[in-house]
Amino acid sequence: MKRIAIHGFGRIGRQLLRVALENSLFVPVSISDIRDEETLAALFEVDTNYNRWPEQVRGESGHLHIGEHNIPYINSSQELPDWKSLEVDLVIECTGRAVTRSVAQAHLDRGAKRVLVSGPSKSLDDCDAVLLKGINLDRFDSAQHKIISMASCTTNALAPVVKLVRENFGIKSGVFSTVHSYTNTQSLTDQPMKARRDSWAATENIIPSSSGAAKALKFIWNDLQITGKAYRVPTRTGSVAELNLVTEKPCTIQQVNDIFRSAAAEGPLQGVLNVLEEEWASSRIVGDPHSSIIDLPLTHVQGEILSVAAWYDNEWGYATRLAEVAAELSQRG
Repeated sequence: MKRIAIHGFGRIGRQLLRVALENSLFVPVSISDIRDEETLAALFEVDTNYNRWPEQVRGESGHLHIGEHNIPYINSSQELPDWKSLEVDLVIECTGRAVTRSVAQAHLDRGAKRVLVSGPSKSLDDCDAVLLKGINLDRFDSAQHKIISMASCTTNALAPVVKLVRENFGIKSGVFSTVHSYTNTQSLTDQPMKARRDSWAATENIIPSSSGAAKALKFIWNDLQITGKAYRVPTRTGSVAELNLVTEKPCTIQQVNDIFRSAAAEGPLQGVLNVLEEEWASSRIVGDPHSSIIDLPLTHVQGEILSVAAWYDNEWGYATRLAEVAAELSQRG
C-alpha cells in the first residue's frame, strides 16, 4: 500500500476517513485542513448524519488520535503540506477547490505523485482523467494520469444507469433531475447569496439549482446527449436522481430491471450498484455505501422513453467510492 494523505477534513474528508478505517482500506499518513485539531476531532467523533465513532477520538497539537491510530495533522492555512518530505504517493483532495488544474497541480508541485480530486473538474483540461469505479477505472494509466477526478455524487449515481442502458438499448438523448439534500453552499437563513435562489433558507425551501453531472458524464462518454438540473430539498443527506432517456432500441420494464438486478449481483458494478425491490423513502438509503441504488418499482417505459430512479447517499456513498478508488490506485502504482 502506497502512502495516502487526506487534504480537507470537511463533510467528505471525514466520511472518507470513517470508510477507510471501518473497512481497513488504509490509514492516512497525514490529514490537513485549516481548522484546529480539537474541533476537527470532535466533528469526526460525533457526526449528525452518521452517529458516534465507536473508539476514543482526541485532537492535540499536530495529531488526531482515533482509537489506536495516531495520525499527524498539518494546518494548511498558510501553505500546502510538503508532500515530498512526507513521501506522499497520493493526495485525496477534499477541499472542493481543486476542480481547476492550477489548484490540483499545486499538490504535484509540492511533491505528491498523484492527486485524486473529490469533485467534478471544470473541464477535461483541468484533470488527466475522470475515473469512476465500475465504469472506467480499468482505463487508469499510472504514467499519464496524475490528476484524477472522481466527479460528483450525482455523476456516480447516474453513470451506472447510463452505462447499462447504453450497452443494452442505446441512448439517443436524456434529461435528468436530481432531488438533492442541502449542502454547505447554501444558507440556513434568508440572506443575499451569490446564486439568487440560494438566498432562501435551505431547510425551509425547495431550491432549484444547477448540476454539473451532465458535463461530467460527457467527459466519460463524449457522444452522450444529456442535460439535467437539481432541486435542493430540506433533508440532511440522501438524494434521488430521475433519468429520462430516449432509447435507440425498444425495451420493457422487466428487461431493464432484470439488467439492473444482474449488474448489482455480479460484474464490475457489484458493490457500486444496488436495487430496491420494495417501496421506500429516502431514510432507507442513508448510510448505504452504494453509489447508485435503483428503485425498481419506479422504472417506467412510455414508447421510446425510459424513466429510471436512482437513490444515493450523497455523502456516504460518494465517500465510500472515493476511499475504495484511492486504495485501488495506491496499489497500482
